[in-house]
Amino acid sequence: MRPALFLFLLVILIPFELIAETAEEKGTAIANETDRRDAGFGDYTAQVTMILKNRGGAESVREFRMNVLEVRGDGDKTLSVFDQPRDVAGTAILTFSHGLEPDDQWLYLPALKRVKRIASNNKSGPFMGSEFAYEDLGSWEVTKYTYRYLRDEVMNGHDCYVVENTPAYEHSGYARQVEWVDKTIHQPRRIDYYDRKNVLLKTLTFDDYGQYLGRHWRASEMFMENHQTGKTTRLVWSNYQFRTGLAERDFSRNVLTRVY
Repeated sequence: MRPALFLFLLVILIPFELIAETAEEKGTAIANETDRRDAGFGDYTAQVTMILKNRGGAESVREFRMNVLEVRGDGDKTLSVFDQPRDVAGTAILTFSHGLEPDDQWLYLPALKRVKRIASNNKSGPFMGSEFAYEDLGSWEVTKYTYRYLRDEVMNGHDCYVVENTPAYEHSGYARQVEWVDKTIHQPRRIDYYDRKNVLLKTLTFDDYGQYLGRHWRASEMFMENHQTGKTTRLVWSNYQFRTGLAERDFSRNVLTRVY
């Protein structure tokens, strides 16, 4: 066999991703495909039950509703309004997500009757006493991170890509995240969050996905466990409604004082 022909056959028999992509390129390609598959949902609303549990097992429950507006060319807009219990009813948070620029966030506290802007360097703090940080509330945007493919792995029966996400934006509370992305639905099954000292801080798992509009997948349950404090937060999602007619006017700062 002539050497040139041998080399040609060798190249075509090697899996394409092994010769065409670095770990960084493959990680970025996985992120771009996830973004592409979920684009076009327009808007949606949902009801959420938040179950907080401390290390000793004491439990408290909160109810809130969420509105999300897809924004082409920028991050999505999200409005969350608490309805229960009475002491937090009317509390609302508005998030304008971005890529590398800091997310814009405003918190309305009905007891004070004022809207408070959340500083961009103070978003690693807990949201409403939960194990979710304020920075976890913004929509996931591809440009917020750099990516590195680590391996393939089966997670609870689901074939996944394992990708390391490193925040590219300033003031993140995380050094990095390790994410298990389901190969079939291109949605996360698990995310491990590492603190600024690169120590495992918490783990978020996603369960019971449902498909909407024939292509958009949303989890019915999210469970965040803080490994350093022993606290957990469970979010149970229900009544997803897509393309409800939400518009930019429904996400203005003035709306915060009138949502309850």
